[in-house]
Amino acid sequence: MQILYLGIVFCVIIALLAFRRPLYQAILGGALVTAVLFRIPPAEIAGRAGSVLTTWSSVSVLLSLYMITFLQRILESRSQIKLAQQDLNGIFHNRRINTAGASLFIGLLPSAASMLLCSDIVKDASDGYLDSREQAFVASWFRHIPESTLPTYTSVLLMMNLAGVETAHFLLGMMIPVITLFALGYVLCLRKIPTDPGTPVSTSKAHDLLHLFQHLWSLVLILALILGFGFQVVASVFVAIAACIIVYHVGFGEMKTMFLSAFEKKMLSNTFLVLVLKELIAYTGVLELLPEAMEGLPLPTYLVFALLFFVATTVSGSTGAIAMGTPLAFAALPGGMPLMVYLMCITHAASMVSPTHVCLVVASDYFHVTLGELVRKTLPVSLAFCALMTVYYNILLIF
Repeated sequence: MQILYLGIVFCVIIALLAFRRPLYQAILGGALVTAVLFRIPPAEIAGRAGSVLTTWSSVSVLLSLYMITFLQRILESRSQIKLAQQDLNGIFHNRRINTAGASLFIGLLPSAASMLLCSDIVKDASDGYLDSREQAFVASWFRHIPESTLPTYTSVLLMMNLAGVETAHFLLGMMIPVITLFALGYVLCLRKIPTDPGTPVSTSKAHDLLHLFQHLWSLVLILALILGFGFQVVASVFVAIAACIIVYHVGFGEMKTMFLSAFEKKMLSNTFLVLVLKELIAYTGVLELLPEAMEGLPLPTYLVFALLFFVATTVSGSTGAIAMGTPLAFAALPGGMPLMVYLMCITHAASMVSPTHVCLVVASDYFHVTLGELVRKTLPVSLAFCALMTVYYNILLIF
């Protein structure tokens, strides 16, 4: 019965989005139905909502969103993003490469707030060639390709630890999935963008590369602090903001204006509600019932686990699905790199259509499309990726 209740919750969210209701109404509707069906006491609801503002894992998401928006305001005031786009045009002289390459680079930042910077570049490169839904898809799809693979992300680290797979083996196995993700995004949208950026051919790519670093040094600094020195996202962005204030001579009056404009109420409130919904779903304990509910399905065992990971990730995000499902999967199936690669691919595909994925909220808000429109655009591509990776998994087992 609890599984049925969970299905009703998501049907309510999907229905409200289908009727083009604002995201906050859809999430509130889902939260209300969750509270009623699972009989969550009001005190527990208040406690779970309050924990979003007191637990560092949740607070850091909201804080990093605000701080990246503040950094974005500084970069915009000095035209650094637009100048970086010009540098990319000089280096590659290919608008498609600029769009995808910039998204992949920014995807190295393990923060939902990086969607803002990625969206800026995608919008600048694709305006007039892609509509808003396609722009949101491109920004979201290409920005998340590194998240499927790099051990700077919690989901990858967690599954590696639980599966006992070495980093080098996993990265080798993910080469084909990464290429596939890029190819799917290219075929659906990227090929609609002309290759010619409409600018003169560069006379010195070395100078353009140097200028690109000069315009994006703040992002490189954030990456260096995270990857090289183990800084958390909030701390690294704070250091980058402080450095930008000094380097760009940002005055007190400018800082005050940016401080206020960086408070994107709609984006932050939507993100808060998504985090509250995840807390309520976690309270129900329904994820723990999914393996038992699916074990009787007339499917091969690996497909049962693929379905389990897809559903669990869609409901509560990748971390919960991986923590719950990985030990079970590796106990029931031959483990090693092939199984981890397969389950990671399924998890990634599901995260790209999950209404609890904060990045999708940020992208839909930025491009002024509904979350439902973005999910509908992404779902067929995610399912195609799952089908291709199922074939790939069986090929890996042969070799």
